[in-house]
Amino acid sequence: MSPAQTQKDIFDKIELLQEKFKASGQDLSSYLEGLLYADYLNYWDYINLDILLSLQQPKTSMKDEKIFIIYHQITELYFKLIIWELEQISEQEEIKAEFFKARLERVIMYFDHLISSFAVMWKGMEREQFLKFRMSLLPSSGFQSAQYRIIEILSAEVKNLVHIDKRASLNDNATIDDLFDNLYWQQGAIELATGEKTLTLKTFEAKYGKELKELIENYKSGNIWKKYQSCKDKDQDLMELMRSLDLKANVFWPLAHYKSAVRYLQKDPVDISATGGTNWQKYLPPRFQKVIFYPELWTDSEKDDWGKGWVVKEIFGEE
Repeated sequence: MSPAQTQKDIFDKIELLQEKFKASGQDLSSYLEGLLYADYLNYWDYINLDILLSLQQPKTSMKDEKIFIIYHQITELYFKLIIWELEQISEQEEIKAEFFKARLERVIMYFDHLISSFAVMWKGMEREQFLKFRMSLLPSSGFQSAQYRIIEILSAEVKNLVHIDKRASLNDNATIDDLFDNLYWQQGAIELATGEKTLTLKTFEAKYGKELKELIENYKSGNIWKKYQSCKDKDQDLMELMRSLDLKANVFWPLAHYKSAVRYLQKDPVDISATGGTNWQKYLPPRFQKVIFYPELWTDSEKDDWGKGWVVKEIFGEE
């Protein structure tokens, strides 16, 4: 580009900036003067790298605990990305299939990364180290990830998140409190010995219970299933993406956890209890929970065999 063309390009951009700031009642010259004093933006400042790398604070001297912490922090960042995409879908007043599919594809991509990355947990740590440092983490547990509960509430009608044994007894007039108290994951944080709520669950409810109940109320008509129903140009491709999200969230993701739990917590003839006392043997396998976001999109036989094929192949090594 010649000097004259460069100069014209600069003037054109200044005019566009003048229009932009004028429309908002701002003075362009003040902003240009600010640029004279502003420092250049660095990568490490932009992403707060120093702060990010200081957030790993192990509770023991065992080296593999840092792997455990970093992996869970990465997981929470992926959850944040998923929530961001689901919120964009929910905010659309008259959603188009093209927009819907593009965001679901992103969500599914994030779940794929999460599912494949779980190998970090079951290949990346020594079992002996894990079984020692986990005792210093009580009563905390990955069960306490509020972001994952938000993903579930944004994705589906809450009645489909109710524990399988309680669904028949709760009708359409059930209160938010009744629904919340009977969500499937409540049963995953019950003391193995006493049947009482664990401290893990009690502290989780104290911190997030009110927020999650409000979310259930606010997304009654704005969850992903409701948006799918209202989409006027939905097609087969969109339905397949909905089914894929259902499988990723409710079969592949919990079973990735289950595979890790079997490696670290299974001890014949007695199982080792999970961190926080959660009942992982009943909580993680999809065949027990039968949590299905979109049961209307599956056949009866598919729902009956929910998660069975993956367990047979991945856990028991059979085709």
